[in-house]
Amino acid sequence: MRKISQYSFVILFCLICISSCKNINSDQASISQEDVNDNSKDPKAVVIANKVMDAMGGQQKWDDLKYVSWTFFNARHLLWDKQNNRVRIENTTDSSLYLVNLDTGKGKKQSPGKLVLSETNQLAIDKGKSIWINDMYWLFMPFKLRDPGVNLKYLREGKTLTGIKCDVLELTFDEVGDTPDNKYEVYVDQSDNLVKQWSFYNRWDKKEPSAIWPWDNYKSYDGLMLSADRSDKKGPSNVKVYDTIDEKAFTDLAEFKFYE
Repeated sequence: MRKISQYSFVILFCLICISSCKNINSDQASISQEDVNDNSKDPKAVVIANKVMDAMGGQQKWDDLKYVSWTFFNARHLLWDKQNNRVRIENTTDSSLYLVNLDTGKGKKQSPGKLVLSETNQLAIDKGKSIWINDMYWLFMPFKLRDPGVNLKYLREGKTLTGIKCDVLELTFDEVGDTPDNKYEVYVDQSDNLVKQWSFYNRWDKKEPSAIWPWDNYKSYDGLMLSADRSDKKGPSNVKVYDTIDEKAFTDLAEFKFYE
């Protein structure tokens, strides 16, 4: 009986080892050679970032997104042509309008009764780009965890302010964006792999966050899981996705209603 018991134990131990190796290999398989060679990204954090991408709808769904609009803090309405990287921004606080090609950096700005072309006032167009960079990140940050110039690090296990058990990732930046000195801690729900909270630090060396905001109220927008109309009433709202949009939305300064 003793020999049988010992033999059974050995078999059980081998099965456990095989199962563990499969899990490890599965995680390693989700890390590309490019990620392995990228010293700015912690491999454990990359595995979690890939799971976030899958939970949000997947890389292909993100790549295929055509047009999306949203309202930011009830102050601006944005319409993004993702495939051609153009944006229309209507600012309700001062009735200004920006049409910007984010790849070329050219565009137009219109204030009430006044038109400014990029050739005569690049600062106006740069302002539109800055608005875009900020407002976009509030909606699409989880898709951009592995972007070039983003330093991604696994910090710890933790809980959100509402008690959700999460893996906590740190985001810092290498001279990308308008505020490269910023730092974020991103809380990824261990149960569904969705971002549920982020903490903002106005400098990478700060020990305490300047603000903590929820990422909740997820909904599917044509297969993309996005967090909008959040419980704290801040950030993005009124999100819509489209397969087609009139070309005039990105070329014409005339009124174009894409929001309610």
